[in-house]
Amino acid sequence: MGELLIVLAIVALAAGVIVFLVARTRPKQPKQPSARQDPLRFASETATFGPRQLGPGAIVSYGGTDYVVRGSVTLREGPFVWWEHLLEGKADEPPVWFSVEEDEGRLELVWWHKRAGLPAEPGSSIDVDGVSFTVDENGRASYTTEGTTGLPAGGDMDYVDYRANGDTALLGYERWAPTMAWEVSYGTPVRAGELTVYPAPPAGS
Repeated sequence: MGELLIVLAIVALAAGVIVFLVARTRPKQPKQPSARQDPLRFASETATFGPRQLGPGAIVSYGGTDYVVRGSVTLREGPFVWWEHLLEGKADEPPVWFSVEEDEGRLELVWWHKRAGLPAEPGSSIDVDGVSFTVDENGRASYTTEGTTGLPAGGDMDYVDYRANGDTALLGYERWAPTMAWEVSYGTPVRAGELTVYPAPPAGS
């Protein structure tokens, strides 16, 4: 009986050695490369345009030019939130600002260009090229930034908004810190249908 057990143990050991050697000599299956992904796949997942689609890395196509969102500012005043995005397009043109605001379910989109040669301080009205702009809103908001904006990471800012010509022309004064000068921009309202937007990739993607 003892001899039989010894023989069985030897057979089992030999079988184990054979299995091990076969496994080592078997050619490895080449690893299948993962399928390539569409880098803009996230864009097709959003059916409608909305302010939260914009952020650093988004592309905005407007007027035949593709603009890259370099940075974004989120502003809050009480219950109200709006966004300003720094866009860079043609190499020979200065960056522009694009503001997005939701007002009672409607999107208010404005294209802003820096404007020189106007009063350094806001007043009750401002004349621009023979057009009189009157104050529409003014206040103080907190803000945070992401990406490249040229602004502090966060803080409080002052603003004065003007309108003229039945709201088709806008003027904005903004001061991002008490020690900074007022920045003046001329704004043109934009309809969502005039833009093609490739949303920013989700954070961390």
